[in-house]
Formats: sequence, structure tokens, C-alpha cells
Amino acid sequence: MRVLVTGGAGFIGAHIVTALVSSGHEPVVLDALLPTAHPGPPVLPDAELIRADVRDAEAVRVALRGVDAVCHQAAMVGLGKDFADAPAYVGCNDLGTAVLLAESARARVSRLVLAGSMVVYGEGRYACPRDGLVRPGPREVADLEAGLFEPRCPVCGAELVPGLVDEDAPADPRNVYATTKLAQEHLASAWARSTGGRAVSLRYHNVYGPGMPRDTPYAGVASFFRSALARGEAPRVFEDGAQRRDFVHVRDVAAANVVALEAVDGLAAGSFTAYNTGSGEPHTIGEMASALAAAHGGPDPVVTGEFRLGDVRHVTADASRLRRELGWLPRVGFAEGMAEFARAHLRASAGAAQRQ
Repeated sequence: MRVLVTGGAGFIGAHIVTALVSSGHEPVVLDALLPTAHPGPPVLPDAELIRADVRDAEAVRVALRGVDAVCHQAAMVGLGKDFADAPAYVGCNDLGTAVLLAESARARVSRLVLAGSMVVYGEGRYACPRDGLVRPGPREVADLEAGLFEPRCPVCGAELVPGLVDEDAPADPRNVYATTKLAQEHLASAWARSTGGRAVSLRYHNVYGPGMPRDTPYAGVASFFRSALARGEAPRVFEDGAQRRDFVHVRDVAAANVVALEAVDGLAAGSFTAYNTGSGEPHTIGEMASALAAAHGGPDPVVTGEFRLGDVRHVTADASRLRRELGWLPRVGFAEGMAEFARAHLRASAGAAQRQ
């Protein structure tokens, strides 16, 4: 199968390209190679590379020639600096997706796998001992400043018990990036219905692993902790470090993309399906920082109490649908993955922003 991988020179995209080649497929990479993510030349396996922005309809049209499926990874990620970044996020993520889908329809490409994100859920799943399942609102600044980080029951004010969120949970994007990721899914769904195509969104949880960029909006918190340790500094952990996340290894995410691309033909024509893509094993950010520091032999993490508006407290995946329907299983456990990542190469990058 000939597969167009947008953003295929990026952290996750490059691993997907490698996995496609290993599975006997022919990847074609479309990547703008923006300096913020690629200050040096990309290192890719044997794959055709087209350097262009996904918003360039003519370049996308050329890239789609002879293509059987699209794996859409290109996106501007992270929380940005403030709302002034909104036009850039919407332009890159949503306009870019619209151009790609319009050209895919023109080229009669009927298979799409989209890089989705856990951020579409906002806060994760919570249960109140008295009121059952509830959806807490955004956390108040006054509470965060007072070190009261846990969401409370919106009915009775009691402490909540976090659980796993499944794909049927209501979407509640709480920042611009999250909003654009949800819009990408809506566009993909509309494309599938209009063209009779088949679209899958893999809602990534916290992806980490070798080749992660250091200190950029394209990096997650794992990269910031790893970069600090490489400098001989202690990882700085926001809030109290008890935020729950699902850390999933990039090779497992790449494998999920290959599985989805190979299985998408088996889905109903005109359908859109979302799959949580996570390890299914929640860990706190503090646990992750400690595991990395211990494996690296660096200083212990420092819990700062700092916070960022737009960050959610707990969001972890129920990834059973992906296992059940497509047969995907994560292979890299938390301890093994963190031990590897503690010594892994990070790609050079420019710019800085932190996302936990």
C-alpha cells in the first residue's frame, strides 16, 4: 500500500514511516520541515520526501498521486503562549486538514488515519461517591493558586475519583489546540460521509520515546524532563505531581497507525471511528519524572506547585476498543520504556514551551 504520511519527518511521523517500511508498505512523506521542529535535515528511512506545507493544495495534489491511504500527522501542537496563537493553530491544523481532505476527495483516496488527541476530552472521567459520574468544570485560578488542584464535584463539592475515559465520553476541549484537534475529527467525519471514505482518529495520549524533540512546542513533558536531566538539572514538576496521564511509547503508537491503515478497509463506507491510543496503565507525572531521573542517574525531581491555565488534572485512556476491534496491543511497558528513554537520543530543536 502506498501511504501519504503528512508530518512524516516529525517525531511520531518518522516512527510511523519506519513501521510502514518494515511492514512492506511504501510511504510518501509530506512535511514543511519548519525550523521550530526541524533545525537540521531530517533523517528518514527509504521514503520519498516532498517538502511542502499541507495547506499548499498543489503540492498535496502532487503528493497524492498513486496513493492508497493517508496518514495525517502534520499539526501544530502544544498549548502555545496565549490566545493570540489561535490563528496559527487553526490555520495549520484545521485549514491544513481541510485542504488535505479536499484534495483526497479529488484524488479519490478513500482511507484516512488521523492523529487525534486525548485533549478533546478536557478533564477525564470522574466519579463522586454521592452523585455518581460527573463532569467538573474548569478549575478556578484561586483554587490553583491555593494549591487546591483536584477538581471537585459540581453538585456537592466532594473530592472525585478519577477513572478511565472511553471514546463515547463527551468532548470538552479546554484550549485552542484541543479545539483544533476536535475540529479535525469533525472534518474527517464530514469527508467520510461525503465521499464514502473510511476515517479513523487515533486519540494519542502522552507519547514519548527516542527521537523526541527537546524543548519545543512539539515536545511533551517527558521531553522537558529528559532534557533537564541531560543538562544535569532536576526535572521541574508542575502542581503537586499527582496529575494522572497515560504514557504510551512512540513505537506502539506507530504500530497502531499501521494496524489502523491495514484495517480501515474493513470499516463501513462513510464511517468515522475514534480509538483511544494509550497504554491503559495510568501513571502520575511525578512518577514519570522520578522513573526518568532514577534511570538516568540524575537529580530527583522538584515539585514546584506552578500551574498553567488550560491544563487538565487527570485524563487517562480506556484503550480497549482499539485492542478489541483492531487487535492492537502495546508492547513497551512503563518501566522498560522510561529506562530506554532516559538514555535515548533527542532530536535538536528550536523554541521552548511546556505541556504537561
